[in-house]
Amino acid sequence: MLILGIETSCDETAAAVVRDDGLVLSDVIHSQIKLHAPYGGIVPELASRDHMKNIRPVIDQALRQSNVGLPDIGGISVTCRPGLSGALLVGIQIAKGIAFARKLPVVGVDHLMGHLLAVFLRHEPGDERKPDWPFVALIVSGGHTALYRVDGPELPDIRELGATRDDAAGEAFDKVAKLLGLGYPGGPIIDRLAREGDPTQIPLSRPMPGRNTFEFSFSGLKTNVMRYVTEFGVPSDNESLRNLCATFQTRVVDTLVKKAVLAAKAERVKSLVIGGGVAANSQLRASLRSACERHGIDLFAPTLRACTDNAAMIAYAGRHRLVSGQSDATSLTMSPYTALNSVTRKGPGRRARPS
Repeated sequence: MLILGIETSCDETAAAVVRDDGLVLSDVIHSQIKLHAPYGGIVPELASRDHMKNIRPVIDQALRQSNVGLPDIGGISVTCRPGLSGALLVGIQIAKGIAFARKLPVVGVDHLMGHLLAVFLRHEPGDERKPDWPFVALIVSGGHTALYRVDGPELPDIRELGATRDDAAGEAFDKVAKLLGLGYPGGPIIDRLAREGDPTQIPLSRPMPGRNTFEFSFSGLKTNVMRYVTEFGVPSDNESLRNLCATFQTRVVDTLVKKAVLAAKAERVKSLVIGGGVAANSQLRASLRSACERHGIDLFAPTLRACTDNAAMIAYAGRHRLVSGQSDATSLTMSPYTALNSVTRKGPGRRARPS
């Protein structure tokens, strides 16, 4: 089966054609970064309008690049949650329209399921390395930071072990970058500057030090950077700026790596999977690789392209239901919330403990 994937949950208009074994035939992404950069973040109304303008050309381009037409498509997977309501509706409506016109099955996909399963995508025919079930997954992006135990490819197979109580890691990167006047999106900029910095030169707090949980908190670290800037100002010399970026990034990465390895060992699984936009961070990938080698854990990471929002992962996340003959044609709706279970309380309160 050839599956058409459609993704419009946030600020990427994306379409892809993926074979049901995970081979990516095309993966087209129209980014809205330039549109939102002047505002230092995503403006929902602008995002929705840009999706409406570009969704049809992006789908057409994905079909052309894969050398197939709509008559060759066997099913459609579309992101239906979580995300910006208006943005999600654009993708859902065009997916339902195509499905109705072509008499095709269409399934709604949870965006986080896409990130959880992106590691199974194959961009080259010979790329067969993939994790076995079960595994622990670290999803880390601008909107989500959480650890999951994954026993299979369906929603009931996923169990949250812990998530952020406040800011997501990618959100913290963007806010710190904005505070330092570095531009948007902040993650890649801080990652680049941090490579030439010394993370021992500037004292910044460690997120949730000494707490043996699977939950995260990055608001305190972000506030710590703000207090540093309030007291000393934004570093005017390149060396100090790089040191500040290196320290901030190291604090975030150390926390993510420590808790991910702790979760994999507690769940007694052999594989650790990472996904989400922050999974493209060079220090995080290197530190996780090193930590997994020390603890005898197999690390699986998507290609850099598959870390950020894309439609190929959405196509694959829906393939299990499409292949089994399921369809949401008469019941497909949008929700700004994920369907994955949550055990983490936001804000103050009792913290989850490792099992």
